[in-house]
Amino acid sequence: MSRALVEHILRDIETLTEEELLAVDQRLADRLRERWEREAGAARDEAKHRGIDQAAIDQAIERHRYGQ
Repeated sequence: MSRALVEHILRDIETLTEEELLAVDQRLADRLRERWEREAGAARDEAKHRGIDQAAIDQAIERHRYGQ
């Protein structure tokens, strides 16, 4: 996406009413949530495939934080 197009979109957003702006915000939040759910699902599937469970994740975090 070109910088000019981004600037054009931002100028258009500035002209929206509060109601329209809330609708855009909701749509963007929905898209972000859907993307997060897809990527989190893929990560869970990959972890399961590799035999990584929550206990292993917790142990790795503790080792990283506390050097154990």
